Amino acid sequence: MDRAQKESVVAELNQIFSDSGVVVVSHYVGLSVAEMTAFRTSVREAGGAVRVAKNRLAKIALEGTPAESMGDLLTGMTVIAYSEDPVAAAKAVNEFAKSNDKLQVIGGAMGDSVLDPAGVKAVAAMPSREELIASIAACLGAPASNIAGAIGAPASNIASILSTLEEREAA
Repeated sequence: MDRAQKESVVAELNQIFSDSGVVVVSHYVGLSVAEMTAFRTSVREAGGAVRVAKNRLAKIALEGTPAESMGDLLTGMTVIAYSEDPVAAAKAVNEFAKSNDKLQVIGGAMGDSVLDPAGVKAVAAMPSREELIASIAACLGAPASNIAGAIGAPASNIASILSTLEEREAA
């Protein structure tokens, strides 16, 4: 890799560290190509991305970003998973790590906070952005459906009383 390529990798990584809601760093010693491809696919489906880069270049790229203090995590064979959604990458990595012991979460960063493995698991346990939006929409929609039910209830009560009276007269 020549100097120009290294500079472009550093610029790309700097952009990733600056713009991502969460960055998860993991060791991937022993993962086969098929397993790594499955890992990349699962993170991509969750709305994130995976990047493998030289630790030295990643540490240079961390300078001046909110996640700068996570440089100590970049040792050994590391893979970086990231997403704009603060929960998506953490959930995907955590799920994959449960089914594959070769991928070991060593930490990450969320904004300017450095996360340990337990912190990454705690972030993964949080509801995603889509889940939060759905629950808020359900809360907003519930009163409207209750009002509609209350408005319609007297009419249905009157109709059932009338049908009961008709049945009595017929009998």
